[in-house]
Amino acid sequence: MEAKSSIAYLRAKKKVETLKGFYSHFTVYILVNTGIILVSANVFNDKPIDFADWGNYVTAFFWGFGIVFHALYVFYVMNIENNIFKRWEEKKIKQFLEED
Repeated sequence: MEAKSSIAYLRAKKKVETLKGFYSHFTVYILVNTGIILVSANVFNDKPIDFADWGNYVTAFFWGFGIVFHALYVFYVMNIENNIFKRWEEKKIKQFLEED
């Protein structure tokens, strides 16, 4: 019984670490891209401010693909894989316990 609870704890810990990684990645994405857009749009210098230029948003656009795939992994793939592997792991654990 104790082994089962420790396995559940390790799974939960892995999920929390994965979520924490995604949230920190998303926070850095927002902060860095806000800075890049503001600098590219000439907010901090004497040139005319230009938010209409598509070039201001290139980094945010392409980095956004990475964020989307990271979110898909964290919120979709990890939940599905966890359920499939969880059942398989429990079967194998029972099998090995019965063999011993």
